[in-house]
Amino acid sequence: MKKIYSLVFWGLLFCSVHALKAQNAKVNYTLIHGKSFVQSKNYYLLTLFQNLPEVKQLLSKDVTLQKITQQKLHTLSQASKQCQNKFLCLSESMKLSEADIQEVSRRLGVLYNDNNALGKLVVNHLIPSGTYILSQKLSAKEQLIKAWEQDAHGINFTIGVYTEGQKPNYPAIDSISFKVSNKNYSQLVGDFHTTVQEESKKATLFFEPSLTSALLSLEINEREQVADYEPMASTVNKLAFERIKTINWKAYQYALILVPGAGPDEPKVALSAEGMLRCRVAALRYFEGLAPLVVVSGGNVHPYKTPYNEAIEMRKFMVEKLHVPANAVIVEPHARHTTTNMRNTARLIFRYGIPFDKACITSTSKSQSMYIQELNLDKRCEKELNHVPYRKGKRLSETEAEFYPLIEALQINPLEPLDP
Repeated sequence: MKKIYSLVFWGLLFCSVHALKAQNAKVNYTLIHGKSFVQSKNYYLLTLFQNLPEVKQLLSKDVTLQKITQQKLHTLSQASKQCQNKFLCLSESMKLSEADIQEVSRRLGVLYNDNNALGKLVVNHLIPSGTYILSQKLSAKEQLIKAWEQDAHGINFTIGVYTEGQKPNYPAIDSISFKVSNKNYSQLVGDFHTTVQEESKKATLFFEPSLTSALLSLEINEREQVADYEPMASTVNKLAFERIKTINWKAYQYALILVPGAGPDEPKVALSAEGMLRCRVAALRYFEGLAPLVVVSGGNVHPYKTPYNEAIEMRKFMVEKLHVPANAVIVEPHARHTTTNMRNTARLIFRYGIPFDKACITSTSKSQSMYIQELNLDKRCEKELNHVPYRKGKRLSETEAEFYPLIEALQINPLEPLDP
């Protein structure tokens, strides 16, 4: 009897370990980018739907989903006749209705099978990509449905902000580029709506007209910076990425030094005084040999629609002025807040094969270091990202503190289309 119990125990343990491994994101997983990085970084499941032939065929041939596609095309056509250039009416027709979202969820649940194209999508792409990792405790079918609903609501959020003029999370830097109260704006949305109709005529997947609307709204607002410098491992980060493979990690106390960006207040200023000071402190730590790499993090953020990228300008300063080797500096050029300085750096650590269990340090101003380590950044992350992408270590000085990256950082944020 003891032998039987032992066999059962080890069998359950094996199954549990196997299931746990099956839920893990994979370092060697290659993200599929499809038509654009803007799309794939915001709506990864929909990118998979379009780019995996077996999945695309299954979904495009389904009668129920075909009806939803045709109904959406009909809704767009009717809106162009009935809305009379009332932009809110037109934009509403481009969104995915809640009824359609739920109908698709039900249909995906019916179509899903562990052994068919959708089952393979979850096991071979959705889970190893880590892009919907906060749902990893759900069943495979539920993860698929949850990812669909996230992408669908993300599309509607993007249309709401960048077509209707709704407030984003940070209105001062991320708002719509147009005055929706201007009498000419309705005409612009009318032309935009017509373009969506034209580009959607050959749509075969139920979400494509609305996806087209979201992507075009980002384009006409000049808000596609999430794709800048991609693929970074072969562009701005090529030198550092190639060097990572040769680093003897045991020779360093820390994996990297993160320098969060500090945007200037003046439109013509490329790098703020605060940014320069942060770079100088981080360079001192680098030359002391604390870590083999420096990550400079920050996007085109301050002031509103600045042409200057914080990370790119900090890299120039560190390499050209402070003489930090170019192959020691990793650029993270998309973060818009301190929350995403931390999250995006954790993502790069994972994607670039940097030891994920090795401590890192933030090197920044005294006030920001205090904010990251002792004050409310973790609470802000929980509120805005729905998770905390790092674990705190110990404080090292007034300007440096340890942190450890967490795998939850891979989760896409559907409410930040400029840096999801």
